[in-house]
Amino acid sequence: MKRLFLSLYLLLSVGFLTIGWALDNLWQSNVEEKGVIDAPLVALAQMLANLPLEERQPLLDSINNNPEFPLAILDADQIVLSNEQTIQADAVITTPYDLHSELQFIAVGEQVLMAGPIRFDSDAGLRGIFNLFFYLSLALVALIWVWPLSKDLKTLRHATKAFGQAKWNTRIKLAKQSQVLPLATTFNDMAAHISALIENQKHLSNAVSHEIRTPLARLKFALALIPQYCLPDSSEQRRSQFIDEMLLDIKEMENLLHELLTYASLETQREGLQFERCDINSLVQQTIKRLQAHHPITIELKAQQPLIEIMAEPSLIERALQNLITNAQRFAASRITVAISTQDEEVLISVTDDGEGILPQDQEKIFEPYYRSATSANGNKGHGLGLAIIKRIMDRHQGEVSVASQPGKTQFTLTWHKP
Repeated sequence: MKRLFLSLYLLLSVGFLTIGWALDNLWQSNVEEKGVIDAPLVALAQMLANLPLEERQPLLDSINNNPEFPLAILDADQIVLSNEQTIQADAVITTPYDLHSELQFIAVGEQVLMAGPIRFDSDAGLRGIFNLFFYLSLALVALIWVWPLSKDLKTLRHATKAFGQAKWNTRIKLAKQSQVLPLATTFNDMAAHISALIENQKHLSNAVSHEIRTPLARLKFALALIPQYCLPDSSEQRRSQFIDEMLLDIKEMENLLHELLTYASLETQREGLQFERCDINSLVQQTIKRLQAHHPITIELKAQQPLIEIMAEPSLIERALQNLITNAQRFAASRITVAISTQDEEVLISVTDDGEGILPQDQEKIFEPYYRSATSANGNKGHGLGLAIIKRIMDRHQGEVSVASQPGKTQFTLTWHKP
């Protein structure tokens, strides 16, 4: 809006000055030809100056038959003018008489020739034309500014109307010099964000309906079989195994809901993050120690420096590390390595495993929510939210997550800027 105001202010200011200057010059050069208008009076004064005093008034009486241009010869002491005005023989002095007329004076020897009162509104019609031209020119200048603005605002109106009709791919394209380009950019960012939210909502609905359907079907089937496992002659071992399978189904649904709630919270709680200075080495060591107890493959830690710090929310960073390490534990054959390093003004944490790798076509999509790799080791397991949660966490920390994979080596890297 500041840019819009400044452009309008500068355009109108320059327009006023330019048009006013041009019309003033045009008026002075073509209308106020004072020398031509005063020439007859100067000539008459010169002719009277060559006559004796007693012959001047009779001459004026003989030619003074125009009531709109009366003439009179006066003594110099009868005329009182301001100090800045001096009556001369070769120049006409003009003074106002009333609102619509003026008096003109020119020296004739020791006397003064006075013409008037003369109405000076003879150019009123022409002045009206000039005034009309002035205001029309200003209107044209304003139109030059308003016309493209009105077109851009019309484009904005149509875009918002289309977006309100659930056309989520609606975007606004304006010229770089458009005055409302910042508004269009903000609209496009908002539209992209809303489109992503709606797309995530669709994925969420599909994921919930699809992922919960299988364990629910198993639970429904198990509930139908419960009477058989409650008979007096039923095996207690089979009964315990049956109940454990039901608990696994419940746990699967709980994990899915927990992942969905985590992903949704990272979307809605964009404000209010409490960043603090974190010791990455200690945080990684604690996470490795906690996860190592649940998996036989040893996790090797390589730290470049004894103390590396970043500004972050520790709980979210721990969640990102946990997701990467648990992924590595799922796919690794015999080795998992976690490395902490610095490079220029960045801090990097990489998690590497020696699994079969990620297909090239999957590497471009694995950070999208609900996307699952088709690798044989994955077996279509998981909910497709772990890596999407990591990406969202890194986005909130203005960092990055990347992957490099080939058969026998897959490396995920988290990158932050140094505090």
